[in-house]
Amino acid sequence: MNIWLDTLIVLVVLSNLKLLGSSRLVPCIRIVAVQGVVMGLLPFFAGQETITLRMVIVAAVSIGLKGFAFPWLLLRALRGADMRREVEPFVGYGMSLLVGVIALAAAMWMGKRLPLPGVHVSSLLVPAALFTMMVGLFLIVSRKKALTQVLGYLAIENGIYAIGMVLAQEQPLLIEMGILLDAFVAVFVMGITLFRISREFDNIDTEQMATLKD
Repeated sequence: MNIWLDTLIVLVVLSNLKLLGSSRLVPCIRIVAVQGVVMGLLPFFAGQETITLRMVIVAAVSIGLKGFAFPWLLLRALRGADMRREVEPFVGYGMSLLVGVIALAAAMWMGKRLPLPGVHVSSLLVPAALFTMMVGLFLIVSRKKALTQVLGYLAIENGIYAIGMVLAQEQPLLIEMGILLDAFVAVFVMGITLFRISREFDNIDTEQMATLKD
């Protein structure tokens, strides 16, 4: 058992539960930033025999983007929107935590039925990755603020990255860099969109758009 890898995975699970139970947007951004750093470190503790240059480059770029660049862009957009909390989400925070516990149980159940052929890593990896993707999807559909929905998108990407980096060791570097570039462009565009929405409508609540008329 790799205790360091299991510790990182447990940290990811706890960060997901914190995302579900927190209404404050700044701490949520920081939680996703920490999650991005943890995801970048996963390959180094996944029982690989050697640390390759490719692993170092991808991890450095991933940590730089998801741990620092993305949070900076989102915090800047948040300051421009003058918004601090997610108020009255579609699903309350207590119920969100309950949904999170159920999703974690479902992820554990599915993880046991998705073995990792030829790869000797923690049995908690796949359930944690699936749980992260479920939390991201839930944030997108259950929150009203556009910024929280962006965080949900990043959580989904983190879950995909966790599986890809550890399992797809033969994946070409160009493909991995392309995925990270796509994520960077998406968050950059979302940050600009948040700023434009807040400037034009004085709010980043996506529910308010339903009242728009010609």
